Amino acid sequence: MLLAIDCGNTNTVFSLWDGAAFRATWRTSTDWQRTADQYFVWLTSLMEHSGIAAGIDEVIISSTVPRVVYNLRVLSDRYFNCRPLVVGKPECLLPVPPRVDAGTQVGPDRLVNAAGAHDRHGGNLIVVDFGTATTFDVVEDDGAYVGGIIAPGVNLSLEALHQAAAALPHVDVSRPQGVVGTNTVACMQAGIWYGYIGLVRECCARIMAERGRSMRVIGTGGLAPLFGENEGLFDAIEHDLTMHGLTVIHRYNKENT
Repeated sequence: MLLAIDCGNTNTVFSLWDGAAFRATWRTSTDWQRTADQYFVWLTSLMEHSGIAAGIDEVIISSTVPRVVYNLRVLSDRYFNCRPLVVGKPECLLPVPPRVDAGTQVGPDRLVNAAGAHDRHGGNLIVVDFGTATTFDVVEDDGAYVGGIIAPGVNLSLEALHQAAAALPHVDVSRPQGVVGTNTVACMQAGIWYGYIGLVRECCARIMAERGRSMRVIGTGGLAPLFGENEGLFDAIEHDLTMHGLTVIHRYNKENT
C-alpha cells in the first residue's frame, strides 16, 4: 500500500492509497520536531482504529517545509523498509517538467497540483489552492506547470489583522449577510469574503487575458467549497487534488524507472 504525505506550512496530511482508492486520510499539525517514532505510533494507532491491516510498502512525500522531510525519510526507511519518493528531488520524475525561469524552484505542492489537475481535467487550467497562501497555478495543455500567482492565505490575512490591530478580534470565515457591515465582525467578514472573491476573479481574468484564451478554473484547499458556493468562481472543486497528484506522480515513476 502507498502512503502519500503532503506536508504544508500548517498541516500535514497522510493518505493510504491501495491502487484503486484512498482507504483513509488523516491530518496533523506540521511540526519539524516530531520524530519518526512519534509519526509511526500516531499512524499505526489510527490504522488500527480504522481497521486497516494491510502494510505500507511505498511512500511519496510532498513538503513545503524542508526540515520535516528528514524525519519522514527515517519513518519510511525504519518502519516501512522503503526509500520514499520526494517531489522536487532529482530522483522523483514528473510526468511533464515545469517550464519556468532557469534556476527557479517551484514549490512541490504546486507541481503535485498540476499533475493531479491535468490527470482529472486535461490541460489549459488555473488551479486555485486555498492554503496557508492562496496560490494560482497555470497548467498548460500538456500538463506542464508554467507559472502562477502567490497571495496571502485567507486565515493568514485574518491573523495579520488581529495581530496588527489590537481592537480587531479573531473572526471565522463565513459568508456575510451584506457587503456593508454594521459591526466590527461583520465588517471584517465582508472584507475577507468579498476581497478574496475579487482576488480570485481578477487574477483568473488577467491570467486568461494575458494568455489570450478561456481556461477552466479548478478550486482546491479547505476553503474552496465555501468560496465557490453560489459565486461561480470555479468550474470544478477538488477536495483531494494534492493527494491524487501524489498518486499520479508515484505511478509515473513506477512506470518509468
